[in-house]
Amino acid sequence: MWRGLYTAAAGMIQETQRTDVISNNLANVNTNGFKRDVAVSEEFEPMLIRRINDKDMRNDVTSFKGFSVGGQPPIVGTLGLGSEIAEIATDRSQGNFETTGNPYDIAIAGNGYLEVQTPQGVRYTRDGALFRSAAGQLQNVRGQAILGTNGQPINIPANTTEVSFGANGQILVRVAGQDGQQQVGQLALVDFADRRALLKQGDNLYYPQQGAQPQAATGTIEQGVLERSNANVVEEMVQLINNYRIYEAGSKSVTTQDSMLDKSVNDVGRLT
Repeated sequence: MWRGLYTAAAGMIQETQRTDVISNNLANVNTNGFKRDVAVSEEFEPMLIRRINDKDMRNDVTSFKGFSVGGQPPIVGTLGLGSEIAEIATDRSQGNFETTGNPYDIAIAGNGYLEVQTPQGVRYTRDGALFRSAAGQLQNVRGQAILGTNGQPINIPANTTEVSFGANGQILVRVAGQDGQQQVGQLALVDFADRRALLKQGDNLYYPQQGAQPQAATGTIEQGVLERSNANVVEEMVQLINNYRIYEAGSKSVTTQDSMLDKSVNDVGRLT
């Protein structure tokens, strides 16, 4: 009975953590380049159950005229001991593209990340909502510098009248009073051999695990569009409702187990 309480409680804890993951997905359905998370469950090692009192051959129901199925008690089956969240995995599938018409809005078609300079060091993102700061630096909406292939921030000249991004990240600008376009830099578009090496930091940024090295990405840059979140509101709401029902079933199981335990302690063993 105690085991049943712990098994049900473990399931409730698991569903609470899953609710947190789903809630975070729902909160970021309008976040550019956001990748939804999935809570992956793992079952505890099940317990092997055998019938008791069968080691005594006089009570061994499997023995007949000196024959027995074995020296150990017969196996009844296995008993589950609950489960837990083994991993919060990230679904890195491509989000839908939304046309904005803003020349500083870009999206990565395929695999790849932009490099961002932060106080914690270089971080990575797929959020392509960029702008030119008052000082002429190419930055994201949080004011963090976007890095080029040389590892330095990219500067857009003053009096720039036109800016265009090439498929490989080249940045070409047209400056008032000058003929033709000039290249002022190239976006550092990188990827990782093992995408699981990138972990979420927050603020739509990723940081690499120790030892993970970036490499050239296979994706291409699309200008004038933004990648939307790959979280679907309807799917997440359906999962949230289903998660609530599972949690409710676990809660009822705990209540039932507690009621049975109370009766066995206070009623079954009472002397009359």
